[in-house]
Amino acid sequence: HWEDTQRREQALRARGIHFIGSGVSGGELGARFGPSLMPGGDREAWKLLEPVWTAIAAKVDAETGRPIETASAGEPVTGGEPCTGYVGPDGAGHFVKMVHNGIEYADMQLICEAFHLLRGVAGLEPARCAEVFTAWNRGELDSYLIEITADILAEKDARTGKPFVDVVLDKAGQKGTGRWTSEAALKFGAPAMTIAEAVFARGMSALKDERVRASGVLRGPGHEEARRAMTARFGAEERFVEAVEHALYCSKICAYAQGFQIMAAASAEYGWSVDFAGLAAMWRGGCIIRARFLQRITQAYRRDRSLVNLLLDPFFAGAIEKGQGAWREVVASAAVGGVPMPAMMSALAYYDSYRHAVLPAKLLQAQRDYFGAHTYERVDEPRGRFFHLDWPVSPRVESPV
Repeated sequence: HWEDTQRREQALRARGIHFIGSGVSGGELGARFGPSLMPGGDREAWKLLEPVWTAIAAKVDAETGRPIETASAGEPVTGGEPCTGYVGPDGAGHFVKMVHNGIEYADMQLICEAFHLLRGVAGLEPARCAEVFTAWNRGELDSYLIEITADILAEKDARTGKPFVDVVLDKAGQKGTGRWTSEAALKFGAPAMTIAEAVFARGMSALKDERVRASGVLRGPGHEEARRAMTARFGAEERFVEAVEHALYCSKICAYAQGFQIMAAASAEYGWSVDFAGLAAMWRGGCIIRARFLQRITQAYRRDRSLVNLLLDPFFAGAIEKGQGAWREVVASAAVGGVPMPAMMSALAYYDSYRHAVLPAKLLQAQRDYFGAHTYERVDEPRGRFFHLDWPVSPRVESPV
């Protein structure tokens, strides 16, 4: 855990011992062909380790951001940009690796929801879904996770001859890093609802026996109603598939925006000064979330080092402007059809909340003042001036606090 790394680095520094806590991502392939490495800790220690980390890290093409592959395990690529770099002091490296995993949770859940729409609503067979994901992998959604999804959906089960995905029990496990990321979001006040919903979705999947019982008791629209809702809104299958692609991409932008917000909040709290352009560059190869998308994020932070949210970058703002109509239609048809889309729906709620200058939190704060004298600020007074209304008395009197 990043807080353990933070504590250990500080304790060892006091004794004159250099300490590095390095995030590592890439799974089995990363271990064999080169991972993404996210070192944090003592900068002097990083100077000693840098030649080694740079040599073993995955490499990407500097212009395209695409991974440079090697065919032989244990033979690191020597050209291109290495997917590593100093992240920041004490626990910074392990913190960003944790958030990487939280983003990964969201990315995977969004992909699963897109598959659910294609299979459960549009009625596409897994082999046809594989073709769709393969086509998506040639566009802006080009990524390792989309690539392996297509491969999984094309697989046949050797024992039964059925699509492999249909013989896998719908009960997902987790190691805890998604939960840690959600806890960090709460700790730093960063609204990361899509990441949290992805964690909760795994928890819901674990309630398999309860869900089976509930399916025979709780009433609501089924796949036929969902299919009718889809047909009414989109007509042809091709139009629905294109709309789901937009919905997935827009939701993905929001999930990554949330992850980078968490990291920015922690970096500000602890004075880590994380270079987010450099961090996104580290994730372009070697790691599980490697994607063309990370090159876009790298470019966004290079354009504006003080970018407070990815949604405000011109490229990503334009992408959502282009796709949000389809995104809204997909979410609406899912709601009408009773199709659970917790991550996509929360991503849309995040986007709409962020773009609203006024939220109903004004009523919430008034409620807090009513029952707990928690005070409030006024829109017609300078920020930082607080007031309390004496609710029990009549007439009610407002007092500055």
